[in-house]
Amino acid sequence: MLRSRRIRLLTPAALLASLAACFPAQQHNATSVVSYLYPGRRDPIETPSVPTLELPLRVGVAFVPGSAGSACAAICDNGIAEADRFALLSRVADHFKDSTFVKSIEIIPTQYLTPGGGFTNLEQLRRMFGIDVIALVSYDQVQFSNDRKLTLTYWTVVGAYLVNGEHNETRTLLDAVVYDIPSHKLLFRAPGVSSVKGSSSMVDFQLRQRHDSEEGFRLAADELIANLDKQLPVFREKVRSRPSEYHVVELPEYRGGTRGGGSADGWTVALAAALGVAGAFGGRRRSAGS
Repeated sequence: MLRSRRIRLLTPAALLASLAACFPAQQHNATSVVSYLYPGRRDPIETPSVPTLELPLRVGVAFVPGSAGSACAAICDNGIAEADRFALLSRVADHFKDSTFVKSIEIIPTQYLTPGGGFTNLEQLRRMFGIDVIALVSYDQVQFSNDRKLTLTYWTVVGAYLVNGEHNETRTLLDAVVYDIPSHKLLFRAPGVSSVKGSSSMVDFQLRQRHDSEEGFRLAADELIANLDKQLPVFREKVRSRPSEYHVVELPEYRGGTRGGGSADGWTVALAAALGVAGAFGGRRRSAGS
Protein backbone atom coordinates (compact mmCIF):
# COMPACT_ATOMS: atom_id res chain seq x y z
CA MET A 1 0.00 0.00 0.00
CA LEU A 2 2.80 2.41 0.93
CA ARG A 3 4.62 1.47 -2.25
CA SER A 4 1.52 2.29 -4.27
CA ARG A 5 1.22 5.74 -2.66
CA ARG A 6 4.85 6.52 -3.46
CA ILE A 7 4.24 5.66 -7.07
CA ARG A 8 1.25 7.99 -7.18
CA LEU A 9 3.24 10.79 -5.53
CA LEU A 10 6.27 10.41 -7.75
CA THR A 11 4.38 10.15 -11.02
CA PRO A 12 3.46 13.90 -11.26
CA ALA A 13 7.10 14.84 -10.61
CA ALA A 14 8.23 12.47 -13.32
CA LEU A 15 5.59 13.93 -15.62
CA LEU A 16 6.82 17.47 -14.98
CA ALA A 17 10.40 16.41 -15.67
CA SER A 18 9.28 14.84 -18.91
CA LEU A 19 7.42 17.99 -19.94
CA ALA A 20 10.48 20.10 -19.13
CA ALA A 21 12.53 17.93 -21.45
CA CYS A 22 9.96 18.29 -24.22
CA PHE A 23 9.61 22.06 -23.78
CA PRO A 24 13.10 23.46 -23.06
CA ALA A 25 13.69 26.90 -21.53
CA GLN A 26 14.55 28.28 -24.95
CA GLN A 27 14.60 27.16 -28.56
CA HIS A 28 17.17 28.71 -30.85
CA ASN A 29 17.36 28.71 -34.65
CA ALA A 30 20.03 30.73 -36.41
CA THR A 31 22.21 31.26 -39.42
CA SER A 32 25.20 33.60 -39.34
CA VAL A 33 26.87 35.74 -42.00
CA VAL A 34 29.93 35.97 -39.73
CA SER A 35 30.25 32.17 -39.55
CA TYR A 36 29.67 31.85 -43.28
CA LEU A 37 32.13 34.52 -44.44
CA TYR A 38 34.69 34.23 -41.63
CA PRO A 39 34.51 30.67 -40.24
CA GLY A 40 36.16 30.31 -36.84
CA ARG A 41 36.33 34.08 -36.31
CA ARG A 42 33.82 36.01 -34.21
CA ASP A 43 35.31 39.45 -34.91
CA PRO A 44 36.00 39.66 -38.67
CA ILE A 45 38.90 42.00 -39.42
CA GLU A 46 39.57 42.56 -43.08
CA THR A 47 40.75 45.44 -45.24
CA PRO A 48 38.77 45.22 -48.48
CA SER A 49 40.02 46.71 -51.69
CA VAL A 50 38.30 49.62 -53.42
CA PRO A 51 35.28 48.15 -55.22
CA THR A 52 34.74 48.68 -58.92
CA LEU A 53 31.00 48.97 -59.43
CA GLU A 54 30.17 48.23 -63.06
CA LEU A 55 26.79 49.74 -63.90
CA PRO A 56 24.31 48.27 -64.35
CA LEU A 57 24.96 45.87 -61.49
CA ARG A 58 24.15 42.17 -61.50
CA VAL A 59 22.86 41.28 -58.03
CA GLY A 60 22.23 38.00 -56.25
CA VAL A 61 20.17 37.44 -53.08
CA ALA A 62 20.45 34.38 -50.84
CA PHE A 63 20.01 33.03 -47.32
CA VAL A 64 23.25 31.93 -45.70
CA PRO A 65 23.46 28.30 -44.49
CA GLY A 66 24.11 27.06 -40.96
CA SER A 67 27.56 27.08 -39.37
CA ALA A 68 30.22 24.70 -40.64
CA GLY A 69 31.36 21.80 -38.47
CA SER A 70 28.35 21.72 -36.16
CA ALA A 71 25.06 19.91 -35.80
CA CYS A 72 23.44 23.29 -36.35
CA ALA A 73 24.57 23.26 -39.96
CA ALA A 74 22.02 20.58 -40.72
CA ILE A 75 19.05 21.85 -38.71
CA CYS A 76 19.33 25.52 -37.75
CA ASP A 77 18.29 26.92 -41.09
CA ASN A 78 15.00 25.04 -40.86
CA GLY A 79 13.55 27.95 -38.87
CA ILE A 80 12.03 29.46 -42.03
CA ALA A 81 10.11 27.27 -44.46
CA GLU A 82 11.51 27.18 -47.99
CA ALA A 83 8.44 28.91 -49.43
CA ASP A 84 8.73 31.71 -46.85
CA ARG A 85 12.43 32.12 -47.62
CA PHE A 86 11.71 32.50 -51.30
CA ALA A 87 8.93 35.01 -50.56
CA LEU A 88 11.28 37.10 -48.40
CA LEU A 89 14.11 36.99 -50.95
CA SER A 90 11.61 38.02 -53.62
CA ARG A 91 10.65 41.06 -51.54
CA VAL A 92 14.33 41.98 -51.18
CA ALA A 93 14.85 41.46 -54.91
CA ASP A 94 11.91 43.71 -55.73
CA HIS A 95 13.65 46.61 -54.00
CA PHE A 96 16.63 46.21 -56.32
CA LYS A 97 15.06 45.28 -59.65
CA ASP A 98 13.29 48.61 -60.20
CA SER A 99 16.53 50.56 -59.75
CA THR A 100 18.05 51.76 -62.99
CA PHE A 101 21.55 50.87 -61.78
CA VAL A 102 20.62 47.16 -61.50
CA LYS A 103 20.62 45.00 -64.61
CA SER A 104 19.47 41.67 -63.17
CA ILE A 105 18.49 39.93 -59.92
CA GLU A 106 19.19 36.26 -59.17
CA ILE A 107 17.51 34.51 -56.23
CA ILE A 108 20.06 31.86 -55.24
CA PRO A 109 18.89 28.73 -53.37
CA THR A 110 20.67 28.12 -50.05
CA GLN A 111 21.85 24.74 -51.34
CA TYR A 112 24.42 26.53 -53.51
CA LEU A 113 26.03 28.10 -50.43
CA THR A 114 28.54 25.94 -48.53
CA PRO A 115 28.59 26.28 -44.70
CA GLY A 116 31.70 28.28 -43.86
CA GLY A 117 32.41 28.72 -47.58
CA GLY A 118 33.37 32.38 -47.26
CA PHE A 119 34.38 34.52 -50.19
CA THR A 120 35.70 31.45 -52.04
CA ASN A 121 32.13 30.21 -52.23
CA LEU A 122 30.92 33.69 -53.24
CA GLU A 123 33.40 33.69 -56.13
CA GLN A 124 31.92 30.37 -57.26
CA LEU A 125 28.44 31.90 -57.12
CA ARG A 126 29.72 34.91 -59.04
CA ARG A 127 30.87 32.72 -61.91
CA MET A 128 27.89 30.38 -61.76
CA PHE A 129 25.15 33.03 -61.67
CA GLY A 130 26.98 35.93 -63.33
CA ILE A 131 26.63 38.34 -60.41
CA ASP A 132 28.83 41.15 -59.07
CA VAL A 133 27.08 42.02 -55.82
CA ILE A 134 25.24 39.77 -53.37
CA ALA A 135 22.72 40.43 -50.60
CA LEU A 136 23.13 37.78 -47.90
CA VAL A 137 20.22 37.29 -45.51
CA SER A 138 20.67 35.65 -42.10
CA TYR A 139 18.43 35.22 -39.09
CA ASP A 140 18.60 34.58 -35.38
CA GLN A 141 15.44 33.58 -33.52
CA VAL A 142 15.04 32.46 -29.92
CA GLN A 143 11.85 31.44 -28.14
CA PHE A 144 11.91 31.78 -24.35
CA SER A 145 9.49 29.57 -22.42
CA ASN A 146 10.37 29.85 -18.73
CA ASP A 147 9.75 32.38 -15.97
CA ARG A 148 13.31 33.72 -15.75
CA LYS A 149 14.54 36.62 -17.83
CA LEU A 150 17.18 35.38 -20.24
CA THR A 151 19.63 37.16 -22.53
CA LEU A 152 20.39 36.49 -26.18
CA THR A 153 23.49 37.67 -28.03
CA TYR A 154 23.10 38.53 -31.70
CA TRP A 155 26.36 38.39 -33.72
CA THR A 156 26.46 40.41 -36.92
CA VAL A 157 29.18 41.64 -39.27
CA VAL A 158 29.18 44.98 -37.46
CA GLY A 159 29.45 43.53 -33.94
CA ALA A 160 27.25 42.02 -31.25
CA TYR A 161 24.36 43.28 -29.20
CA LEU A 162 22.22 41.82 -26.41
CA VAL A 163 18.47 41.53 -25.94
CA ASN A 164 16.51 40.30 -22.93
CA GLY A 165 13.89 37.59 -23.31
CA GLU A 166 10.91 36.90 -21.08
CA HIS A 167 8.38 34.13 -20.46
CA ASN A 168 6.74 32.92 -23.70
CA GLU A 169 8.49 35.50 -25.83
CA THR A 170 9.86 35.10 -29.37
CA ARG A 171 12.75 37.37 -30.38
CA THR A 172 13.76 37.49 -34.04
CA LEU A 173 16.53 39.20 -35.98
CA LEU A 174 16.77 39.28 -39.77
CA ASP A 175 19.89 40.85 -41.25
CA ALA A 176 20.63 41.62 -44.90
CA VAL A 177 24.22 42.53 -45.78
CA VAL A 178 25.18 43.62 -49.29
CA TYR A 179 28.72 42.82 -50.47
CA ASP A 180 30.72 43.56 -53.57
CA ILE A 181 32.17 40.11 -54.20
CA PRO A 182 35.52 40.88 -55.93
CA SER A 183 36.61 43.51 -53.38
CA HIS A 184 35.02 41.88 -50.28
CA LYS A 185 33.59 45.31 -49.52
CA LEU A 186 30.49 45.60 -47.33
CA LEU A 187 28.37 48.13 -49.20
CA PHE A 188 25.50 48.43 -46.70
CA ARG A 189 23.20 46.42 -44.44
CA ALA A 190 19.54 46.46 -43.40
CA PRO A 191 18.42 44.71 -40.18
CA GLY A 192 14.93 43.85 -38.96
CA VAL A 193 14.03 42.96 -35.37
CA SER A 194 10.76 41.81 -33.79
CA SER A 195 9.35 40.65 -30.46
CA VAL A 196 6.21 38.51 -30.10
CA LYS A 197 4.68 37.83 -26.68
CA GLY A 198 2.78 34.54 -26.31
CA SER A 199 0.47 33.23 -23.61
CA SER A 200 0.05 29.58 -24.48
CA SER A 201 -0.64 26.66 -22.19
CA MET A 202 1.18 23.33 -22.30
CA VAL A 203 -1.71 21.85 -24.31
CA ASP A 204 -1.16 24.05 -27.36
CA PHE A 205 2.46 24.93 -26.61
CA GLN A 206 4.05 23.63 -29.80
CA LEU A 207 1.32 25.00 -32.06
CA ARG A 208 1.59 28.42 -30.42
CA GLN A 209 5.40 28.38 -30.62
CA ARG A 210 5.19 27.71 -34.34
CA HIS A 211 2.67 30.52 -34.83
CA ASP A 212 4.80 32.97 -32.84
CA SER A 213 7.88 31.93 -34.83
CA GLU A 214 6.16 32.66 -38.15
CA GLU A 215 4.77 35.95 -36.84
CA GLY A 216 8.22 36.93 -35.57
CA PHE A 217 9.78 36.35 -38.99
CA ARG A 218 6.97 38.27 -40.70
CA LEU A 219 7.35 41.33 -38.47
CA ALA A 220 11.15 41.27 -38.70
CA ALA A 221 10.91 41.02 -42.49
CA ASP A 222 8.64 44.08 -42.60
CA GLU A 223 11.21 46.09 -40.64
CA LEU A 224 14.10 44.77 -42.76
CA ILE A 225 12.34 45.90 -45.97
CA ALA A 226 11.62 49.33 -44.45
CA ASN A 227 15.29 49.67 -43.49
CA LEU A 228 16.35 48.55 -46.95
CA ASP A 229 14.29 51.40 -48.40
CA LYS A 230 16.22 53.78 -46.16
CA GLN A 231 19.66 52.33 -46.83
CA LEU A 232 19.53 52.30 -50.64
CA PRO A 233 19.49 56.13 -50.98
CA VAL A 234 22.07 56.41 -48.18
CA PHE A 235 24.35 54.10 -50.16
CA ARG A 236 23.81 56.12 -53.33
CA GLU A 237 24.78 59.30 -51.54
CA LYS A 238 27.84 57.62 -50.03
CA VAL A 239 29.06 56.56 -53.47
CA ARG A 240 28.43 60.06 -54.83
CA SER A 241 30.23 61.83 -51.98
CA ARG A 242 33.20 59.43 -51.63
CA PRO A 243 34.59 58.83 -55.14
CA SER A 244 37.95 57.71 -53.72
CA GLU A 245 36.24 54.79 -51.96
CA TYR A 246 34.12 53.57 -54.88
CA HIS A 247 35.27 53.26 -58.48
CA VAL A 248 32.28 53.47 -60.82
CA VAL A 249 32.38 52.20 -64.40
CA GLU A 250 29.46 52.68 -66.76
CA LEU A 251 29.12 49.86 -69.27
CA PRO A 252 28.01 50.75 -72.81
CA GLU A 253 24.56 49.30 -72.19
CA TYR A 254 24.11 51.65 -69.23
CA ARG A 255 25.03 54.93 -70.89
CA GLY A 256 22.05 57.05 -71.73
CA GLY A 257 19.85 55.09 -69.31
CA THR A 258 19.66 51.42 -68.51
CA ARG A 259 17.20 48.88 -69.92
CA GLY A 260 17.06 50.74 -73.19
CA GLY A 261 15.97 54.07 -71.67
CA GLY A 262 16.78 57.31 -73.44
CA SER A 263 17.74 59.49 -70.48
CA ALA A 264 19.88 59.29 -67.39
CA ASP A 265 18.28 59.17 -63.93
CA GLY A 266 19.36 61.09 -60.86
CA TRP A 267 21.52 58.18 -59.67
CA THR A 268 23.49 58.21 -62.91
CA VAL A 269 23.92 61.98 -62.75
CA ALA A 270 25.21 61.75 -59.18
CA LEU A 271 27.72 59.08 -60.08
CA ALA A 272 28.84 60.99 -63.15
CA ALA A 273 29.35 64.11 -61.06
CA ALA A 274 31.48 62.12 -58.63
CA LEU A 275 33.64 61.03 -61.55
CA GLY A 276 33.88 64.57 -62.90
CA VAL A 277 32.05 63.86 -66.13
CA ALA A 278 28.64 65.32 -65.41
CA GLY A 279 28.91 67.58 -68.42
CA ALA A 280 28.66 64.58 -70.73
CA PHE A 281 24.96 64.35 -70.02
CA GLY A 282 24.14 67.89 -71.20
CA GLY A 283 20.56 68.35 -72.16
CA ARG A 284 19.71 64.70 -71.53
CA ARG A 285 19.58 65.25 -67.76
CA ARG A 286 16.19 64.64 -66.26
CA SER A 287 14.27 67.27 -64.38
CA ALA A 288 14.37 67.02 -60.60
CA GLY A 289 10.87 65.62 -60.43
CA SER A 290 11.25 62.86 -62.98
